[in-house]
Amino acid sequence: MGKSRGERVNGVLLLDKPGGMTSNSALQRARRLLNAAKAGHTGTLDPMATGLLPLTFGEATKFSADLLNADKSYRATVRLGVTTSTGDADGAVLERRTVDVSSADIDAVMARFVGAIEQMPPMHSALKRDGRPLYELARAGLEVERAPRQITVHQLTLVEQCADEFVFDVDCSKGTYIRVLAEDIGRALGCGAHLSALRRTRAGQLCLGDAVGLTALEAMTPEARRETLLPEDALLASLATVQLDDVLAGRFRQGQRLALDAEPRGRRVRVYGRTNELLGTATINEWGVVEPERLITSS
Repeated sequence: MGKSRGERVNGVLLLDKPGGMTSNSALQRARRLLNAAKAGHTGTLDPMATGLLPLTFGEATKFSADLLNADKSYRATVRLGVTTSTGDADGAVLERRTVDVSSADIDAVMARFVGAIEQMPPMHSALKRDGRPLYELARAGLEVERAPRQITVHQLTLVEQCADEFVFDVDCSKGTYIRVLAEDIGRALGCGAHLSALRRTRAGQLCLGDAVGLTALEAMTPEARRETLLPEDALLASLATVQLDDVLAGRFRQGQRLALDAEPRGRRVRVYGRTNELLGTATINEWGVVEPERLITSS
């Protein structure tokens, strides 16, 4: 998350990130275009990857974690017969093998990767060991032991195959590494593989079709750029709602717990005032008490 001089700008920008750019570089360019004082993102995309990168500004940064934990969808292109040091097209070629697989072979293997599976995080990742990102250790030629993580692949669909490349769509849980999925599929096919292209198409309930590119954003007037922003609650669409009258809203803004016999119990909710103004998020405990969590700061 970055903070610098600028104006108070609140909202969510659905950015179509270009390839060859880090997520932080894309964030900083968008922040400058919006002249926003405070900005953050909701989970990074690798520099090679393109597609949906939701960016948060001002009060919306308080809810970035809600999208970090959401399911994601991607369209991936896999090159068969070639393995690389990073599992994607940015790495050095480690091995080349003959490819002799059909679409039916790919379909059969992909079916084994649908559902709850274990996945080994790659060394070229931002996960940390003793405070250092694994990719730093990998660049130094080191490899450390990692524990496999449980992920869920909800859907895996072959889109097309052409010679030694194929394209698939995947819906998956947070923490899924698509390049590891590509490598594992290639290994199961017996020829090896790496991820040659990746495009994120969905994050939670947010879709790539509603996103705007940096070039288009740069061509807009400052007013038009602000109009591309979604409200803060765009990140909270999966949560149930609680609406408060003016008195209760005032107490909620002060961080007070509200004994309202509210539902749904044991769940997080988004809380609104009488005029449908987002006040923040809360948890409803087992007794129906609304417990404030993250609060919107009134302008």
